[in-house]
Amino acid sequence: MLKVQHIHHIRVRINGEWRSTEVDGDETLLDLVRNKLNLKGSKRGCGTGDCGACAVILDGRLVLSCLVYAATVDGSEITTIEGIGSAEKLHPLQQAFIEAGAVQCGFCIPGMIVTAKKLLDSNPNPTRKEVSEALVGNLCRCTGYVRIIDAVMMAAKMMRDGGK
Repeated sequence: MLKVQHIHHIRVRINGEWRSTEVDGDETLLDLVRNKLNLKGSKRGCGTGDCGACAVILDGRLVLSCLVYAATVDGSEITTIEGIGSAEKLHPLQQAFIEAGAVQCGFCIPGMIVTAKKLLDSNPNPTRKEVSEALVGNLCRCTGYVRIIDAVMMAAKMMRDGGK
C-alpha cells in the first residue's frame, strides 16, 4: 500500500526564535525539535508518554513532545531544555542539579529540568511534596529522586533570592 504523505508548513517560536519548516503529518513535536531544528536536548525515551524525557513547554503547558503531532503546533511558542540557561550562564535549576549531585547519566535530566521550570514558574515556593508530585511523570533509572527533589528545592530558593 502506498503511503500518502501530508506535508504541512509550520512556523514556531522555539526558545525565543521564530523558525519555519515543513513536517509530515505523522511527525511528532519531538521529531521536529530533534531532527528538523537540531535541538538534541529533549530525549526520545519510551515514545509512549511514560518517561518524561521529551518534556517541553508548549504555549505555557508542559507536554510530552513524543505525543504531540508537529503539524498541530503551527504558531506556537515552545521552550526546550536549550531555552533554559546556557553554558555561559546556567539557569538556577541547572546550577542546583549540579550542586545537589542530582545528575548521574543525564538522560532524564532535560525533561526533569523542563518539568521543574514549569513548576517553579507557577509555584515559586513549592513544598517537597509538590515537587515530588510535579515530577511524577519523569522517570529516572539512576537515582532515588532525593537529590533531584533537593535540587529543585535549592533552585526555588535561589530563584526567590534573586536568581533567574
